[in-house]
Amino acid sequence: MSEQFGPDFVSVTDDEGNEFELEHLGTLEYSGRTYMAFLPADMDEDDEDFGIIILKVVESDGEELLADVDDEQELNTLYDLFMEQLFADDEDGGS
Repeated sequence: MSEQFGPDFVSVTDDEGNEFELEHLGTLEYSGRTYMAFLPADMDEDDEDFGIIILKVVESDGEELLADVDDEQELNTLYDLFMEQLFADDEDGGS
């Protein structure tokens, strides 16, 4: 993802019909699946619940959708991988 054009934002709708905006942080492949990490666009960094949201890309009726990761061990592994990726990007492009 190129930062020269600014951050990427997506609007998603949850199972209850609530729509919210997320900032895309990164994408990675793990065990043959694609996962994406996001931050809520309107979240306060001082909020104790502040954290990344990891969703998997699934295909349904030929359309790519984002779905929750239900397995806690898989989610923890993905979190660690995303943290490594995000901090590596900061070190490579940092000042």
